Amino acid sequence: MNTEKLSDRLEAVANNIPQGARLADIGSDHAYLPCHVVRKGIVPMAIAGEVAQGPFQSAIDQVKEEKLTDKISVRKGDGLEVIEPGEVDCITIAGMGGTLISTILEKGKSKLEGVSRLVLQPNVGSFAVRRWLIDNGWELIKEEILEEDRKIYEILVAEKGEPLKPYQQMNLDSGILFGPFLLKEQSAVFQDKWNAEKRNWERILKQLDEAVQNDDTESKRQELKAKLKMAEEALQ
Repeated sequence: MNTEKLSDRLEAVANNIPQGARLADIGSDHAYLPCHVVRKGIVPMAIAGEVAQGPFQSAIDQVKEEKLTDKISVRKGDGLEVIEPGEVDCITIAGMGGTLISTILEKGKSKLEGVSRLVLQPNVGSFAVRRWLIDNGWELIKEEILEEDRKIYEILVAEKGEPLKPYQQMNLDSGILFGPFLLKEQSAVFQDKWNAEKRNWERILKQLDEAVQNDDTESKRQELKAKLKMAEEALQ
């Protein structure tokens, strides 16, 4: 992967950045994504944010190598603290767990003023991101799911709007867990992901059935049974 040829998951993220948007890529690593979209003329400028010194330096080096220092600002900081309110139109956060993405958005809520689109790619725990979006007035407008190097990734695209709109005519808990657009589309990758997850839940449930019973194990059993029921209905 380089700035010319992104990985499939980052290409999917790039494809959902609006033309002409001012971009902040949080957790930018080598800054491949902002370099790519600036070079392609998709965005006029970008901010690459990193909290760790190693990736921060890698991003600086990459932007210098691409001769894009006049268009890409590499900043060190925790989450959205690297931007100012009204400074960008679109924020991308890719390659982290859903809980961490939600935490970054929650801690940086004051920085979302003027932001019109979020493009989020959680590696796991997409449900946590969907829940945050609902709770904070962001409407999911699109979802994608893809497999790359034997790993499955989801891309969630949101704009300010009606948070519950995509979940109409479906069970809200199922929609948050599986993704309202992905649930309707039922792609082969979606089926693979949730059939594998279902087998894992069944394995854990069997272990719990054989374990010493107490309030904790019973609570976990009921939670898994509820998830399995939703998965069976989703995969019909």
